Amino acid sequence: MNKMIKDFLRGLWDEHPTFRIMIGMCPTLAVTTSAINGMGMAIATTFVLICSSLLISMLKKVIPGGVRIPAYIIVIATFVTTVDYLMQAYTPDLHEALGVFIPLIVVNCIILGRAEAYASKMPVIWSAFDALGMGLGFTWGLTLIGSIRELLGSGTIFGFSVAPDGFTPFAILTSPPGAFITLGVLLALMNIISDKIAQRTRANQQKTAS
Repeated sequence: MNKMIKDFLRGLWDEHPTFRIMIGMCPTLAVTTSAINGMGMAIATTFVLICSSLLISMLKKVIPGGVRIPAYIIVIATFVTTVDYLMQAYTPDLHEALGVFIPLIVVNCIILGRAEAYASKMPVIWSAFDALGMGLGFTWGLTLIGSIRELLGSGTIFGFSVAPDGFTPFAILTSPPGAFITLGVLLALMNIISDKIAQRTRANQQKTAS
């Protein structure tokens, strides 16, 4: 149980796919012009990640090693097609906004990477916890980036106006360079927070040892 919890939590911070491992950058930079776009993309990716990790973990003993990557891609593509049709049917506006980036989930390094590094080697329930942690980490990361860009670039959050009268939006944040600026600032803040946590942990360990 402790290992499953650790596998879940590491995707939320220590091995955060966006701010730590730095994978899945294409959708991170391209679709986070608004909070709803970032969240929608991340939830779709999380759905594919969890479902594909579960199935690959179940089939790991019957998938020949020589064709494991093509087999993983077929599994992932199946769930991507499913989520693509579901979004097209139930959230057509979001589907249109995300466009080609929904089919591109097939080649998202987060999903294929977890399939190869974890799901293909670990039990089903452990793979589920790992996938859920990585997916939720990706979700809060993209939602945060999208929220900041939307708030400062348009004065809205999830489409609702929250800016005070006289607010001048930073239009650059809704453009492609704004994605790099926002990501860079958040990376710096996360590194600062991680350093503070590490320093506090070392200080507590020294006190305990003494």
